Amino acid sequence: MTSEIARVASIAALLGDPARANILVALLDGRALTAKELAFAAHVSPQTTSGHLARLTDAGLLTGAKQGRHRYFRLASPLVGHMLESVMAVAGPEPTRPAAWRGGEALRTARTCYDHLAGRLGVALADSLTASGCLTLSGDGGEVTEGGHAFLHAFGAAPAAGKRVFCRPCLDWSERRPHLAGRLGAALAARCFDLGWIERQRDSRAVTITRAGADGFAQRFGIRLE
Repeated sequence: MTSEIARVASIAALLGDPARANILVALLDGRALTAKELAFAAHVSPQTTSGHLARLTDAGLLTGAKQGRHRYFRLASPLVGHMLESVMAVAGPEPTRPAAWRGGEALRTARTCYDHLAGRLGVALADSLTASGCLTLSGDGGEVTEGGHAFLHAFGAAPAAGKRVFCRPCLDWSERRPHLAGRLGAALAARCFDLGWIERQRDSRAVTITRAGADGFAQRFGIRLE
């Protein structure tokens, strides 16, 4: 077995444990959580959670930092979030049944995927920017047009320079179509939060579209979600 195949098998084994999968998904909104909070999300004891966190950290999937009395954990990079969203897309949505998955329809409407927007809202943003000629999107990445740069600058969502990939299509696990990841996706999400168009829901990756957001998305992007 080559080292690459061994690495893939190792990561797959880590994801195959329900408790570890719960820990990773709980961190998909990009925030840092304590071991106690992750034990609750994983539905296992703090002692068992400690072992899982050590394995995930050693594998490079999580990173931890001590602050005060607590140690906080987060996904090691946006790439880990992209991997998780892709796995969820391949696995498919759970069958419709009461309390089948956390957040209900709210997660499908609008949620965070690490630091960018997913769900119907995230896909609609990608569609809007593409249809308006602001963005050209391929299977490997995306490029903002000259008019797109002007639009993003006026909207206040021009991505900052950095080593991270500028734009990448991220297959949305509930919609089966791409939303925007990378620096562009992060900048759009951050601007929508700053404008008060969306608000985080407690203990969930789902975000609420505010009344100002409903008007703003309609006027700026032609997006109208029921």
